[in-house]
Amino acid sequence: MSIWTDFLGAEIYFLETPGFGRVRIAEAGKGKKETLILMHGTAGHLETYAKNLMPLADDFHVIAYDFYGCGLSERRVTDFTPKLLADQLAVLMDVMGIDKAHLSGESLGGMVAAAFAVKHPQRVMRLMLNTTGGLPITTEKGRQEHQALCDLISKVSTAPPTYDSIHDRMKWLMHPSNWHLLDGELVESRLKIYTQPDAKLSGPAIAKFIIGLESFPIALEKIQAETMILWTRDNPINNVDDARVASTKIPRARLYVMEADGAHWPQYEAPEEFNRVTRDFFLNGLH
Repeated sequence: MSIWTDFLGAEIYFLETPGFGRVRIAEAGKGKKETLILMHGTAGHLETYAKNLMPLADDFHVIAYDFYGCGLSERRVTDFTPKLLADQLAVLMDVMGIDKAHLSGESLGGMVAAAFAVKHPQRVMRLMLNTTGGLPITTEKGRQEHQALCDLISKVSTAPPTYDSIHDRMKWLMHPSNWHLLDGELVESRLKIYTQPDAKLSGPAIAKFIIGLESFPIALEKIQAETMILWTRDNPINNVDDARVASTKIPRARLYVMEADGAHWPQYEAPEEFNRVTRDFFLNGLH
């Protein structure tokens, strides 16, 4: 099935924002009582949520967007940090007239969601940290996987991206049993984004962030919102034990480990389970 078949019914548009320029947005479920904002990972884009936005729009006003420096949003980025991107989220919510929302962030998106929740607790309803970054790397395997990611990011940011280099980068995101999902359209869409004329403007800043990932820890103890940490058995860099420890540091949190095979992209690898768990948590909270 095509990504854009998955997005049928959603509005895809650009919004000008003060300080952060053009932001690309996918939106569905307008008029629903509660808003859910979905945030992608490092060097990603809103297509990350192709299999989630419309199903979740049955119950929520759902927004996915490209971070500053990513996707088709403004690329003139000299700094790239979760704090800066949390500031972008605040501006975006202001422009869209959203006072408070549920937040779900994958990888870097989790770090941004957490940073926003600490700075603006009154604007966060419930929080999902999906295979989030920002946790201590505790194993040699995790350090090797972090280095592999740095190498892959460097490969696509210092040389002209190719189908093969993008394919290799995206294989890192998925469990081997799900590599069949890396069809031509998914890889080609990322290749098209990475070869836009202004794509190189944010490449060095993103690579610097990835290399210094451990310099941006999540302040778990300061998160006030009800929080679900959603993990996979085969997530790279941080394993289930790391996620379990993190869940004990947040005052109101629980860990959910996906039943389906998945690595760093459970929302795409196992969308039915992800959407079911996400819907239940944001509708009903911790139970």
